[in-house]
Amino acid sequence: MTDLLDTGALVERARRLVDAARKAGADAADVMAVRGMSVSVQMREGKVEGSERSEGDDLGLRVFVGRRNASVSSNDPREDFAALAERAVAIAKVAPEDPYAGLADPADLARNWPDLDLLDPVLTSVAELEDLARRAEAAALAVPGVTKSGGAGAGAGLGGFALVTSTGFEGVSLGSSTSFSTTAIAGEGTGMERDYDYASVRHRADLEAPETIGRSAGERAVRRLNPRKVDTRKVPVIFDPRTAGSFPGYLAAAANGQSVARGTSFLREKLGQRVFRQGVAIVDDPHRRRGLGSRPFDGDGVATRPMTLVDDGVLTGWLLDTATARELGMKTTGHASRGVGGPPAPGATNLFLAAGTATPQSMIGAVKDGLYVTDMIGHGVNMVTGDYSRGCSGYWIENGELAFPVAEITIAGNLADIFLNLTPANDLTFRYGTDAPTVMVEGLTVAGR
Repeated sequence: MTDLLDTGALVERARRLVDAARKAGADAADVMAVRGMSVSVQMREGKVEGSERSEGDDLGLRVFVGRRNASVSSNDPREDFAALAERAVAIAKVAPEDPYAGLADPADLARNWPDLDLLDPVLTSVAELEDLARRAEAAALAVPGVTKSGGAGAGAGLGGFALVTSTGFEGVSLGSSTSFSTTAIAGEGTGMERDYDYASVRHRADLEAPETIGRSAGERAVRRLNPRKVDTRKVPVIFDPRTAGSFPGYLAAAANGQSVARGTSFLREKLGQRVFRQGVAIVDDPHRRRGLGSRPFDGDGVATRPMTLVDDGVLTGWLLDTATARELGMKTTGHASRGVGGPPAPGATNLFLAAGTATPQSMIGAVKDGLYVTDMIGHGVNMVTGDYSRGCSGYWIENGELAFPVAEITIAGNLADIFLNLTPANDLTFRYGTDAPTVMVEGLTVAGR
């Protein structure tokens, strides 16, 4: 564990590779050095079926020759840095020109960053992971109506990156994680249904009790038994928090500066305009303590900061990295995400739809005829047009109550209309990295029989 936490050698290797690139003829260069260690266990019916461990460091070099650039990567600790840098420069010299690529403006680079408490000093052991998975599975199997386990798993890891640039930036960010999940199967024969639940945190101490997660998975599976189909109609649709998180995700994808620059976002002409109802806010917060997506600086070395993408229903900005900001004639928002194999691209961190005022119970109680969604299937969303069509399952609402389970149905609409007709409830919790409370969307088409 001590060796994994010591990033000094990782930073030194990145420095040496940057120096090698400059000596090979690069006008500028940066190196992303990524460290990762993970261990996981898989279990079924109380018995361990498998256990895995992986560990390694990867280096990614990006070089600039004039307006041309290239990226190369290596995971060989004995890599000849001079040869790697020469290959990168040779590739860059024959690459097409990119007028927007380049290192971040030094004025935008992070110099001081907050303590985000991302690293648990004690890594969860294999024995503890087995215990988490076993207890979650046992709790699921104890739910009346659950007939078998779909398996359980748990994992822990340590990961992070160091970024070194030829303009003098050096930064390191390390974080830990512990997670577990279980799947429960209810019913018999062709009438079987399955569902799952999981938890993932930075610090082991923040995990929900495995019995809570297991019981949730089992209860969700049992509630899905004997589903019905419904007639096609247009009704209010309520999404539980697990499925509602897709909506801030769609907004972030449409507000991604790369999509806007390419003209492939249905919101490309909507900056500064109302896209949600009054009072709705969507926030990206890279500084949440122990957040799953938290980071002190982005993949360009730019200082990160919280950003309200939608404020009182109005779209206020795009998610931008350095290159995309230049292309759009704007300023980076510190949202560059990257790995070792290529250039940065904009991406969200800890994204959430802010809570509203209504309770989920009052939302359901106000619906005479409608759908409550607990699971989504497929990816039928066109981000160019906003057309939306996804398979789902859940429960039919009759006279303000969840009346019976439903399955094999499709909900359809357009995201532009969905956003404008979306109302958030007050039950927001931060569990998934992209989070939302229960939401209600009025006037969606539900296709059944």
